[in-house]
Amino acid sequence: MRSADVRTATAVTDHAALLAAAQRARQNAYAPYSRFRMGAAVLTDTNAIVTGALVENVSLGLAMCAERVALFTTVAAGERPTAVAVASARTNGVLTFPCGACLQVALELGGSGVQVLAVDPDGHFEAATVGELLPRGPHKI
Repeated sequence: MRSADVRTATAVTDHAALLAAAQRARQNAYAPYSRFRMGAAVLTDTNAIVTGALVENVSLGLAMCAERVALFTTVAAGERPTAVAVASARTNGVLTFPCGACLQVALELGGSGVQVLAVDPDGHFEAATVGELLPRGPHKI
């Protein structure tokens, strides 16, 4: 992804609680193998905040990303996502956005307009939409 594809979100003050919830959820990550702690928070269509944390497993395929934990919990509560925030260390010096699988789940559950915010431990963050991050992702039939 080119840096021009992601908007710097310095003016997004209404997501302060969402970013803070993702930062707190990061502390609950179970990451004994990668040591890459990630937390997530979903803003729902009723303005509730649902959190999730990375859960690793020695059998890699059984691990679950923080974003999907939060997105699935949102659905289990009968709600839908409008925004997703992820909190983690930077990857190779840049903010870490959700993986393709997590973006696909967000697309399926909330559509291409779901806002995605990535924040680092220092509070620096950027925002984009799922559609910007996954412009040609499979859509529902």
